Amino acid sequence: MLFSQRKKLKETLLYLFVLCSAQHSAHSETRQVNGIVGTFLSFPERVLKSGNLLYGDLGNIAQVYPVKQSNTNLVKRFKDRLHWNNVTGFFTLSDLQIDDSGVYTLENADEDEGKTTHTFQLTVYYVLSKPQVTVHDNISCTVVCSVENGREVTLSWYKGGEILNQTSSPDLNITLSLPLKVDEQNRDSYRCEAANPVSKESADVPNSCIESDPSKVTDGDERTRGSLIIAVICVLVASGLVGLAIYLKKRNRHSHAGI
Repeated sequence: MLFSQRKKLKETLLYLFVLCSAQHSAHSETRQVNGIVGTFLSFPERVLKSGNLLYGDLGNIAQVYPVKQSNTNLVKRFKDRLHWNNVTGFFTLSDLQIDDSGVYTLENADEDEGKTTHTFQLTVYYVLSKPQVTVHDNISCTVVCSVENGREVTLSWYKGGEILNQTSSPDLNITLSLPLKVDEQNRDSYRCEAANPVSKESADVPNSCIESDPSKVTDGDERTRGSLIIAVICVLVASGLVGLAIYLKKRNRHSHAGI
């Protein structure tokens, strides 16, 4: 009797273990997927016959029926942007926007595979613009790199492959700026890089601080022009004096000859 009870207990525990294992395998861990504003994203799991796609607190946003038909217009904000391909079985969300970010759950009820659930954390990003490098201090050759901030944007200065400094901010409404004092002897080895999980842009240090500063270039041109004008005036004055001296000398000769 005792042996029989122990056997039943073991069988029950084994059954519960198998059941829990099956449930765990059916509910996969949340996977991170990234998207770019204005582009499209296909969720990397498919529904061939029957299933649902859910989004955050909105719940069911699309359904697939056993007759290979779908309804992807359950929620107005996804209308004409969410599609299901009845051949591949993939859901695709087009014209991605920042506020499309969130948790999506795909419930697959296909009979051949059994009921499975896949969860995706979608994060949508902007493609970064190229950072701008401007001269801040001509004397010390200090430059400033700046770029418009966004989700998970970092701005960094590199020298060769070594990162010198880096900045980021949770305030998405600001412009990120990062100064750097440049060694002009090695200016070619510096670069400023803006990056987020979907894009990366970089900018180099200008040829030299002086060439990069329009006001300095203008002052130099003015000085050069002034020097040339003074030199021309001096040559003209000298030529005039020489001519006057020759004229006076000839005049004196004629005067003596007349006497």
